[in-house]
Amino acid sequence: MDSRTEARGSSEANARAVATGGASAPGTAVAREAAGVAYRLRRSPRARRLRLVLDGDGTPIVTLPARAPTRLADEFVVSRRDWIVRQRARFAAERAQHQARGRLGDGSMLVFSGQAHRLEVRLLAGRRTTRIQHDDAVEATIRVWLSGADGGALAAALERWLRKEARAAIERRVAARAPQLGVSPAAVSIRDPRTRWGSASRRGRLSFSWRLVLAPPAVLDYVVVHELVHLAIFGHPPAFWALVRSLVPDASSARSWLREHARELHWSLE
Repeated sequence: MDSRTEARGSSEANARAVATGGASAPGTAVAREAAGVAYRLRRSPRARRLRLVLDGDGTPIVTLPARAPTRLADEFVVSRRDWIVRQRARFAAERAQHQARGRLGDGSMLVFSGQAHRLEVRLLAGRRTTRIQHDDAVEATIRVWLSGADGGALAAALERWLRKEARAAIERRVAARAPQLGVSPAAVSIRDPRTRWGSASRRGRLSFSWRLVLAPPAVLDYVVVHELVHLAIFGHPPAFWALVRSLVPDASSARSWLREHARELHWSLE
């Protein structure tokens, strides 16, 4: 399940713009320019239609089917110029807003399970291991007792803890949802992909972004269902989406939340 900012087209005149956030597209790309818009062009033997993705710095990357003429990429970029400008402006505004919040530290806010939590950080030079605990009893809080061994590396300590929390939350949802589909994943891994929230292989291996634990539980559940359904139906035909919606009726809201908050999740520990 992709997490990048993209616009797609099935022909020269038909395109769909969907803002989803995210970072770099894989593979090599050739620098080009169309109507004053600099972009990178890459070809894929698996691509069936044009695809426009904005890189983490707002650079457009166009993916073309292997045999498609290069002029289609130029025309597509020109047709999506206004969309590119809007997305770049949105990116700059969100980056400025994020930086205005200040550095991660005692008293700063971190979204966890869809809710803003205040960080309480104490550096204990004599402590050998870092301890982290979240407490929602009175005020949504994440308390961190940072060990001297971590050298004050708060972001690294929080990421280790969040990865453990993500694995526990995702494995619980996989265990609850897989029987509903009659599937059994071969393995579940927790990673930090820059371009996907989750993926499923034909061998039954599932992979998820640890950053999903920052999202509301309903959003995490949707991504788990999305990837589990791939074990029954590979690709995204109408039957795939029908099955997803039968299990998550509000799937469209979850997808919208990920589109709106993708960059926030990727920048969470900066």
